[in-house]
Amino acid sequence: MLLSDNEIAKTTLFQIIAGEIKPDSGEVIFGTTITKDYFPKDNNYLFSNDIPLVDWLRNYSKDPDETYVRGFLGRMLFSGEEALKKVSVLSGGEKVRCVLSKLMLSGANLLIFDEPTNHLDMESITALNEGMKKFKGNLIFTSHDHELCQTVSNRVIDIKKDKIIDKEGTYNQYLGIE
Repeated sequence: MLLSDNEIAKTTLFQIIAGEIKPDSGEVIFGTTITKDYFPKDNNYLFSNDIPLVDWLRNYSKDPDETYVRGFLGRMLFSGEEALKKVSVLSGGEKVRCVLSKLMLSGANLLIFDEPTNHLDMESITALNEGMKKFKGNLIFTSHDHELCQTVSNRVIDIKKDKIIDKEGTYNQYLGIE
């Protein structure tokens, strides 16, 4: 889990790690077996067109079969006619669920989450928490949800203005309350 007092700096770092923007200096290099995908804090740019949801998700799928893509949408509670909804009219929570479907389809072994619980109801947050705990790859994330931070993280990196604190353990251990 990544912490920082500067929200913009956290998001910028995640965008650099994800390869969405170039750093001012230096470079980010991953091993050849690393595949990554990114859950952005502001995901509106992913939904800037007016296509049906099933076609939007098909753009991110290695298998373009509609039944296959609809299976992933169904896991995120989009069934039947809802899969034909135009992406331009999706609510914030629906967009989050779509991006989570995109991440599942990617098969990436490194997932970068920037505030993934924004716009989600409690049931969806619980499901996301369980999914993140069960994920077999690596996660880099930031969240204001204490429960998610406590149950998913096993290492906390806190970027301060004048230093970086890097501690293994739970979020509560980092806070000194466990």
